[in-house]
Amino acid sequence: MNQRPLPRSRRPLSRRQLFLRAGALGAGGLSLPALLAACGGDDDGGAATTAPGTTPGTDAPPANGGGDELFFENWTAYIDPTEDGEIGTVDRFIADTGIQLRYSEAINSNNEYFARIQPVLGRGERIDPDIIAPTGWMAGRLIDLGWCDPLPLDQIPNAANLVEGLRNPTWDPTGEFSLPWQAGFAGIAYNMDITGRELTSIDDLFDPEFAGQIGINTEMRDTIGLIAMSLGIDIETLSSFDDAAPAFERLEAAKDAGQIRRFHGNDYFDDLTNGNFAACIGWSGDVAQLALDNPAVRFAFPESGGTSWADTMLMPKGAINRDAAATWMNYVYDPEQAAQITAWVGYVSPVEGVRDALVEIDPELAENPLVFPDDATVAATQSFASLSEDVEAEYDREFSRIIGA
Repeated sequence: MNQRPLPRSRRPLSRRQLFLRAGALGAGGLSLPALLAACGGDDDGGAATTAPGTTPGTDAPPANGGGDELFFENWTAYIDPTEDGEIGTVDRFIADTGIQLRYSEAINSNNEYFARIQPVLGRGERIDPDIIAPTGWMAGRLIDLGWCDPLPLDQIPNAANLVEGLRNPTWDPTGEFSLPWQAGFAGIAYNMDITGRELTSIDDLFDPEFAGQIGINTEMRDTIGLIAMSLGIDIETLSSFDDAAPAFERLEAAKDAGQIRRFHGNDYFDDLTNGNFAACIGWSGDVAQLALDNPAVRFAFPESGGTSWADTMLMPKGAINRDAAATWMNYVYDPEQAAQITAWVGYVSPVEGVRDALVEIDPELAENPLVFPDDATVAATQSFASLSEDVEAEYDREFSRIIGA
């Protein structure tokens, strides 16, 4: 049966909003300290939270592939729950397939989770989850390290429903290791009551007209990515610090000139709605929800393009329950099932056909261009390159120095 979406005011904080509550760097980019200490009190929908286990690994998965059990570790508040008499996706999957799915909300930040699984996978042992869902850039690191098994795509016919814009992404150029879970964009968030005009360019953030009224996001990959794109830099091919140095320089010059009111993390919502910010760098899903209460709050994909991110399902090396993992991925790539998830989380679904299915669940959301951007908008976005650890550290140090973190 179709699940009615929760009213916006009743939804738990989204995965991205949980990062904002943490007030630290790293919501899909380079992290500084671990992020989630500030998020421990948020409602997690009742899912178990566990640490990855360790099991001596082998070079190949068991011959039978597993079939009646599955363990998926995901982010907090990132799937529709069973509540108020409505059956959520996890329980529907169990009922429909007979597979006993253990669903855990154990991923709190990319780097924190990497620090937990690195010693295990690095020793050639396997972690307990059969599926994990890091952000694309971290997925790229795990794939490059050889710590992922190829997906059994021959058992996932619904993988054909993957939207064109997320096929063969930079983190998985052959498309054999990952299927995206949810996606989103960063761009310009602004208050029309303050700006008095539409904003269309990253250059607007550096316009002296708005001196002292600009917020800059502490998520390095989106902030530096957007600035770099405005300078004509292809952020999908970055390989050294010098490649993006002009973007860091422009950011520092704006800070020194007093253009930036402050670098924001968890509270750009308030500053944007109350007019402390004329504009800032924000995320499409957040602004779509803010605009429901304050129509003056707008989101624009810059003329030079927005940054895109996706959290993506991987099978860690040596995953036991391969058959069950394939069944799950095939299930959530059915448009009817994917629409149930979209109706609750409000992010961009990677599944073709979700919009038509969503019309029956949440017609308003089905018409939201931030959840269903057109092909030209998607084509103009870029995802940040997967960098080597040394280069990432250099980006991280310079960004932290500029923002004073």
